[in-house]
Amino acid sequence: MNSWEIFANHTGASSMKWTHYFPIYDRHFTTWKNRSLNFLEIGVLNGGSGAIWSKFFGPMARIIGIDIEPRCKQYETEQYKIRIGDQSDTSFLSSIIDEFGVPDIVLDDGSHHQDHIFATFSFLYPKMKLNSIYMVEDLHTSYWASHGGSLSNPNTFMNRTKNYLDQLNTQHNNIESDPLVKDTFSICAYDSVVVFEKGRTYNKGRFDKLQHILHQCIWH
Repeated sequence: MNSWEIFANHTGASSMKWTHYFPIYDRHFTTWKNRSLNFLEIGVLNGGSGAIWSKFFGPMARIIGIDIEPRCKQYETEQYKIRIGDQSDTSFLSSIIDEFGVPDIVLDDGSHHQDHIFATFSFLYPKMKLNSIYMVEDLHTSYWASHGGSLSNPNTFMNRTKNYLDQLNTQHNNIESDPLVKDTFSICAYDSVVVFEKGRTYNKGRFDKLQHILHQCIWH
């Protein structure tokens, strides 16, 4: 089943998601189904998403939820591990890595405050392996003053992402690349969601098909 079907048919503890997120989940997460992975979701709230992600990824996945509210610990299961702490506290995040290892996928559905989002991203993302995924959702808060956002604030996560797009193209624009995007293969932006896919492009040379054919004809 796809993510929409699993969420729609789920019973028990609730989980709140915007409906247009489900195609995004399927696009970026489907290849991880039935594989060994560490899936870290920031934000537990009512506990439903842990059970849902367990169904989505399958029995080989380890689902880890973090939240600042101690009451969230009640939703823990054998597959869904919950730890209580502040997502912007690097000591707490270090303890998560020490216990479970570096996550293969991070889904930030936590406080949605701009400072917290960036603090978590800047700590976790550089530690993640190639081909891993970092997704931040509910980024409409980048425009909300209540969450440290505004259209003109350069430190919102959405505006930081716009700069990262230029840095992803540093080979062509002479902009110095932030170390945070050094090993980024792609940045995908959707309504309220940004996805970073880690990876390296080892060969950025221009490939000319005609010249390649002529070269083969000359030497063969």
